[in-house]
Amino acid sequence: MKLLKDILYRTRIEQVVGSTNAAIERITFDSRAVVPFTAFVAVKGTRSDGHDFIPQAITQGATAIICEQLPEVLKEEVTYVRVNDAQQALAIMAANFHDQPSRALTLVGITGTNGKTSTATLLYRLYRALGFKCGLISTVEIRIGQRTISSTHTTPDAIRLNELLAEMVAEKVTHCFMEVSSHSVMQERITGLEFDVAVFTNITHDHLDYHGTFANYIKAKKRFFDQLGDEAVALVNADDANSGVMVQNTKAAKRSYAVRNMADHHARIIENQLTGLHLNIDGHDVYTRLVGEFNASNLLAVYSVATILGQAPLDVLTALSDLEPPRGRFQVVRGGGGVIGIVDYAHTPDALKNVLATIGDVCSDDERVITVVGCGGDRDRTKRPIMARLAADMSHMVVLTSDNPRSEDPAAIINEMRAGLTVVDQPKVLVNADRQEAIRMAVSMARPGDVVLVAGKGHETYQEVNGVKHPFDDAAVLKEILELMHK
Repeated sequence: MKLLKDILYRTRIEQVVGSTNAAIERITFDSRAVVPFTAFVAVKGTRSDGHDFIPQAITQGATAIICEQLPEVLKEEVTYVRVNDAQQALAIMAANFHDQPSRALTLVGITGTNGKTSTATLLYRLYRALGFKCGLISTVEIRIGQRTISSTHTTPDAIRLNELLAEMVAEKVTHCFMEVSSHSVMQERITGLEFDVAVFTNITHDHLDYHGTFANYIKAKKRFFDQLGDEAVALVNADDANSGVMVQNTKAAKRSYAVRNMADHHARIIENQLTGLHLNIDGHDVYTRLVGEFNASNLLAVYSVATILGQAPLDVLTALSDLEPPRGRFQVVRGGGGVIGIVDYAHTPDALKNVLATIGDVCSDDERVITVVGCGGDRDRTKRPIMARLAADMSHMVVLTSDNPRSEDPAAIINEMRAGLTVVDQPKVLVNADRQEAIRMAVSMARPGDVVLVAGKGHETYQEVNGVKHPFDDAAVLKEILELMHK
């Protein structure tokens, strides 16, 4: 139990009605979760406004209401606090309520369109190999030491995020590696956290359904670095043209990494095969199990973070050589018959281009690439024709299919993808809205030595149709079909 005045520390208060000495046992922005001794924060969301649920929160026993507009009728037994920004206040209150857990950890945040999950997961695995007890907050999973918790968002809401960090502190975790999405920055979910290192991987075409323009998307990423303290380190990928923009106004120390350009930390690709990468990182040779230039960049980011935080370079490189890629990230699936399957989360034009370029680099002239790809419903529609055109340009055959259609008609999504195709592309592009049948179709066309890429869903073990999640695992489906059709 804490006093309301202590939980409100550092929030931008504009008006108080009642006593801030009130005892608080819980904070929530969900009126359904309110019980006595709860501080209810009325947050304006994209679909609903928490202010509409203040009466319900009071009926259920809320002790305090934190809001941007006070209700017309005020209850004497309730304390009302008017703040400038309820989302921001929620995050700061959550950090205060849990005794600032980010300060007790070495906290590393990774942002960017692509590479967040891989970089965060590889850091978690690296530090475990180096003997540390670590935490991971990612799109795929949340880990506290060896305990796994299912993940529903790239970055959890502010209350859940601070709860998780507090659990890590209680369980003697020393380092936490977390993805930081652009949504979470704009929605103030990470406000109040103190990061030791912030990593920028890249920024490409994505999430314009939320941000509206690419310029707004860049600003959202940049805000993460604007909020860093002067004891933090901002590590950016110098191969990305917008890396300089990210750190223009940061108080943090600036460091860079790159595969193609000059940087504080540099990697050179010596050999790239389906069995792995041979790299030279800062003058040291290292062999890894990961494939492709994008993974060379991810591995370099991991190496850079670890050495910035004081780990010995040779210890880091030794551990890197034994790391495996996260599930659904360039995951090789073999099922017999000489056909190679690859499952990847590539759901943006840049990610798809990177994966197909990597496959093209390791394939010989007589080995074909057959790509199965779709686009998610209720998301950025502008990338749909671009995704189809990239797949057609960089593959020998393409099967357009359903991804997670959500509330949209799969056929309509596919038609929007087909708008990006040229007359020349049409003969090598097939359509099957049934994802399993689309994968079967692709495998049936494959010859020994060919690569079948199934892109878009990666680690996901479901397909969302009309609001219902049905079991579907690309890797499992692909492996089963490969084994049946290419014994």
